[in-house]
Amino acid sequence: MPKAAILLSGESVQDPFYTKTKRKKASQFIRFDAWLDSSLYDFFQSLGRGYQTFSDIMAKFKVTGFRRLVVELVSDGLSFFAMGLVLMTALALPSFYATASGEFNQAEDYSVTFLDRYGNEIGRRGIRTDDSVPLETLPSYLIQAALATEDRRFYDHFGIDLMGITRAMITNVRANSVVEGGSSITQQLAKNLFLSSERTFERKIKEAFLALWLETHYTKDQILKLYFDRAYMGGGNFGVAAASEYYFGKKVQDISLAEASMLAGLFKAPTKYAPHVDLAAARGRANEVLTNMVQAGFLTEGQVTAARRAPATPVERTNEINSPNYFLDWAFEDVKKLVANERNSVSFIVRTTVDPVLQSHAEDSVNSILREEGQAYRVSEGAMVVLEPNGAVRAMVGGTDYGKSQFNRATNPERQPGSSFKPFVYATALESGRFSPDTVIADAPICIGDWCPRNYGRSYSGRVTLKNALRRSINTVPVRLSQSTGRGPIAELAHKMGIENDFPVTRSLPLGVISTSVIDMASSYAVFANGGYRAKAYGISRITTLRGETVYDARELPAPERVLSEKTVIGMNEMLRSVVTAGTGRRAEVPGTPASGKTGTTQSYRDAWFCGYTGNYVAAVWYGNDNYSRTNNLTGGRLPAQTWQKFMAYAHSNVDIKELPGADFTRIEDPALANGGVGEDGEPVLQRPPSLTPRAGEKLRDLQRLFNQLHTSIEADNDPDSQRHAAIDVDRGATDL
Repeated sequence: MPKAAILLSGESVQDPFYTKTKRKKASQFIRFDAWLDSSLYDFFQSLGRGYQTFSDIMAKFKVTGFRRLVVELVSDGLSFFAMGLVLMTALALPSFYATASGEFNQAEDYSVTFLDRYGNEIGRRGIRTDDSVPLETLPSYLIQAALATEDRRFYDHFGIDLMGITRAMITNVRANSVVEGGSSITQQLAKNLFLSSERTFERKIKEAFLALWLETHYTKDQILKLYFDRAYMGGGNFGVAAASEYYFGKKVQDISLAEASMLAGLFKAPTKYAPHVDLAAARGRANEVLTNMVQAGFLTEGQVTAARRAPATPVERTNEINSPNYFLDWAFEDVKKLVANERNSVSFIVRTTVDPVLQSHAEDSVNSILREEGQAYRVSEGAMVVLEPNGAVRAMVGGTDYGKSQFNRATNPERQPGSSFKPFVYATALESGRFSPDTVIADAPICIGDWCPRNYGRSYSGRVTLKNALRRSINTVPVRLSQSTGRGPIAELAHKMGIENDFPVTRSLPLGVISTSVIDMASSYAVFANGGYRAKAYGISRITTLRGETVYDARELPAPERVLSEKTVIGMNEMLRSVVTAGTGRRAEVPGTPASGKTGTTQSYRDAWFCGYTGNYVAAVWYGNDNYSRTNNLTGGRLPAQTWQKFMAYAHSNVDIKELPGADFTRIEDPALANGGVGEDGEPVLQRPPSLTPRAGEKLRDLQRLFNQLHTSIEADNDPDSQRHAAIDVDRGATDL
């Protein structure tokens, strides 16, 4: 077909060798890159033009010559000042942290004064401190002595005495040694309240900042009062009031000028200058303090002459009262737990439950028995705890000689009770309701696996009552009872009654193969004496601060929990009474009292016990050796029962004898005077002297305090221009301390 014909037909024919090419669009990334390059170029160009303009302007203010020196010095000074502020802030941060809590350092220990049940002091533990004396009542010459020796410009500086530091540095350089300190009283107080005694540059920096903090938060008089209360004065004493009592046996308000100078000399080096350590050094230091007072203008040479010629003499402290030290050690541990959350004081007055008369006789009972028969039985140690049925500890003997050994055997929970544990087994049986004292049970050989317990005499009695079995301390019967009741309930009841330490529940549990303490055994037996109520032993009745604020009062404790039913208590009293009247504890019988209890002897005769009670008192006695060596066949019915009887006979004289439900006894109106006051051995019967009740003793002490206040008031009225008032006027003028 011709080409023209093809075109006329309206159809187009594509060239097979022709390829259509599309035009590509410009990349967005290239556009952004171009914009960024141009923007940066324009920015740096503008920056350059701006810097050139600034340089042209500043060139007009160019400083030369002397003015440039001034400008450079001021500029550098401001720079260093700014850096100094930053550095000071960094150094002050630890001080800020120290004061953030608002609490001062706790003293190294507590200061506890112990009183007996009648309110008489029986000993002390911990440090001695007294912060109850107001500053205005301190002798003026004591204040002057401290200021003259430690910080003469105390009322003039802002916490850091720059002049004093400079003077101390010059003095030390001349002496080529450290002979004078530059710390102010405020700085020393800062160290006592917030820091340790380490001698480092860091501590001195903290001390300075803390001194400034004290000056801004307290008045000068408040700082001085804190200083007098918190400074260590040697001998475990903190503060001038406690030191005065300890060194001179008098109140700080009553000390003389010589005694005040000796106290003021202790601030620098309390251990070195303590009068009970080196009296000559203490007197030499006191003489220096008197010289400082004259140089400071507080006193004249004539006024200090008498103090120089008659220096202070500390009281002799070797003949202190014979304290119940084992009891105090135990009570002190309890005190620290009871006052652990007390933040306002570290000094406490603790009224205890101990009776000094009973304590003395308990110690005599143990020691005399050991002296008489200890060697024959090869036994060297004994312990005894006496309670009232409510748990109040009246006496505690932790060993024969506290000076030789402070180990308290009365509270050591590592001794086996032996047969004295059997009452827990019998009480569990009675509590189950399936047994009574008259229940008959077989005393015959018994084995649990490969363990076959035997009786003490290797013989068996056949069918016996529970009462008879306990009286004779038969071993097979409590084992059979444990099979009936289960050993778990026995262990549970023992813990409820007072055994505090854990012990394994084994086959030998009914025979007392556990570890316990004398005090826990006494607490447990008290449940029988008080009608079935838990009676945890306690030795603290009240704790107060020196200001009289009550911290703890035993009378506010909840009522005791009932552990045994009344029926069980009556049954146990009946059975344990028979142990004393006709069983293994006959040597514990006390005429005219319902004495009840149980003996205990462990394997190889390592431990011998007697735990017993009356309606008035509960006591547990133990004898043994510290190295657990065996004794010479000592049983609980020998020395322990004899000791218990000796003490109880004394304790129950001149007192009303209380009855025990279920325990039969014949009352004697005056057992101490039986047979004309002569015992079976022909010796006079020792009687307990009648004593005041705690309330009567408190009345007498209140009366004594009133007389003391009246005496002080009369003295003040008769001597209004005393040396103390005159010295205050000289020292401060019209300014009150």
